[in-house]
Amino acid sequence: MNILILGSGGREHAFAWKIAQSPLCDSLYVAPGNAGTAAVATNLSISYNDFDAIANAVLENRIELVIVGPEEPLVNGIVDYFESRADLSKVKIIGPNKAGAQLEGSKDFSKLFMQKYGIPTASSKTFTVETLEQGLEYLEAQPLPIVLKADGLAAGKGVIIAEKHSEAETAFREMLLDRKFGDAGNKVVVEQFLKGIELSVFVLSDGEHYKILPEAKDYKRIGENDTGLNTGGMGAVSPVAFADANFLKKVDEKVVKPTLHGLKSEGIKYVGFIFIGLMNIKGEPFVIEYNVRMGDPETEVVIPRIQSDFAMLMASTAKGTLNDFELQISPQVAVTTVVVSGGYPGDYEKGKVISGSQKVEDVFLYHAGTTFNGNTEVVTNGGRVMALTGLANSLENAVHKSQRAAQAVQFEGKYFRHDIGVDLIRYND
Repeated sequence: MNILILGSGGREHAFAWKIAQSPLCDSLYVAPGNAGTAAVATNLSISYNDFDAIANAVLENRIELVIVGPEEPLVNGIVDYFESRADLSKVKIIGPNKAGAQLEGSKDFSKLFMQKYGIPTASSKTFTVETLEQGLEYLEAQPLPIVLKADGLAAGKGVIIAEKHSEAETAFREMLLDRKFGDAGNKVVVEQFLKGIELSVFVLSDGEHYKILPEAKDYKRIGENDTGLNTGGMGAVSPVAFADANFLKKVDEKVVKPTLHGLKSEGIKYVGFIFIGLMNIKGEPFVIEYNVRMGDPETEVVIPRIQSDFAMLMASTAKGTLNDFELQISPQVAVTTVVVSGGYPGDYEKGKVISGSQKVEDVFLYHAGTTFNGNTEVVTNGGRVMALTGLANSLENAVHKSQRAAQAVQFEGKYFRHDIGVDLIRYND
């Protein structure tokens, strides 16, 4: 089987690394890929939002299965595009159609969906520029802190947690009047703040059946002890100590099953991943958000724990035979530390030569923001540069492996957090 992965981050390198090991995979392509995917697949210099170019590459390379990594092409309707073309009708694609992708593409849609199908979540209300005054009154009446979310995709930056009413009002006006997040902020969801411990649960659906993949906890803030600006993710851990079998059973019954039932009821055949961002509040799950793809850097701790053939898992999903697939999960602990460019998540420079990665041992090294310069040297090409995953029988050993590898990788301006997983070691104690 010839397989194409769309995307260029650590998530896509992890997918490619795992799929390349499968006897089911004849030829593997990644578009556009990075310096890491180039070692296990053929990179195609195509934007994942250029549907015509992707279609041409699929036909030219006789691709039978396409796995969509990022959310943007899904929200933009790549699945619908494939379904609309007779010459692509036999190509299987992992990812929801445009209707299903609204779970991530519209915060307003997802909140209304959760309310309709009785899925536990924070109370909220949605406002537009036409209802600005009502929104300001609503804000003033809410307890603090209060959460404001741009309705659409805002590259992970569309969420504001305001500690004061004045902050909330300013952010609200900036979103709706100043268009701080462009069209993504045409609607603003004002949401109750939930206090608890956060984690992510990943579901794979073939439209009828589903499998729950290993859960993970990621670390969003740039600074140690969860301080500073939000990022795309500075590290992750799987499994999660506070998500025991009893809690995960509640997630299945109260969140996963009602979500899949709701999608069916809406006439949406959902084939692909559902990332459920959860808050554990005194042992009860509350949904913070849905994403319609795997998380990054969570994928870099989930994939090493999946012992089954990942290409076969994807093929079973595409064929609708997921129920017959035996998913085997390692009991070991995975910890990933992300090394980032200096200045991230603000402005940063690209093109810094990376060294030391060849000395990294006993970890999984996943490239994220990397490329080649003219001398075939690997250089930085993004804010998050690499994810280094340690797998061990204990959390402490996995943390040690991951951190030691993060120390070894070198480039000008490199930064990483030294406390990934430390809070969970304390939790275990």
